[in-house]
Amino acid sequence: MKKYFSELIGTCVLVFMGCGTAMLVGCDAAAGGGYILTALAFGLSVVAMAYCVGNISGGHFNAAVTLAMLIRKKISSKDAVMYWIFQVIGAFVATALLAAIFGLGGVKDMTGGFGSNGLAGVNGNALAGLLVEIILTFIFLMTIQGVTSEKFKHGSFGGLIIGLTLTFVHIFGIGLTGTSVNPSRSIAPAIVAAIAGNSAPLASLWVFIVGPLVGAALAALVYPALEKE
Repeated sequence: MKKYFSELIGTCVLVFMGCGTAMLVGCDAAAGGGYILTALAFGLSVVAMAYCVGNISGGHFNAAVTLAMLIRKKISSKDAVMYWIFQVIGAFVATALLAAIFGLGGVKDMTGGFGSNGLAGVNGNALAGLLVEIILTFIFLMTIQGVTSEKFKHGSFGGLIIGLTLTFVHIFGIGLTGTSVNPSRSIAPAIVAAIAGNSAPLASLWVFIVGPLVGAALAALVYPALEKE
């Protein structure tokens, strides 16, 4: 259970800090500042949690990462299912806390949907959104596998590199899809937004589940082939 609760805590912090920052500052690419702050909030959340509870659970905090590790047989089927469940629970806890803080404080949500993902940046085109999420998740998971490779040792810098890579993919993706690369991060904000009256994120949620999972599966197949002697 310690592993599962570590995933809950890590995902909760990721969604709370990342989506919370987006809600505060907005993600308008033209504005610049809010865009970069949101990317950094997601990336630095992973850095913090990787060094906090990552040594307990492996620091996935992401259903796509868990799928890749399952394909690579680095995690059991039972643990993978439990990781997915606890990651989503953590995201719901974070979104509920944000809803309470913004509601009680009368703070305007600059995203209009609790930092949920959407297709506005690609003019509503689901295929374009899928391609963005597949490609960015592929890059992210290739990096994770390289950093955590038993063949190529990267010492204690793994968490920092992974967090910076998450920031890196967010910088490109925020203006297009809001950058998911993580179904666990996308599900709760979309559902809570729908409950609050904004159903748009829920309608496109499938893109942010399918895209990251496909990207992760591709990375889990490609990286071992490249690493193999």
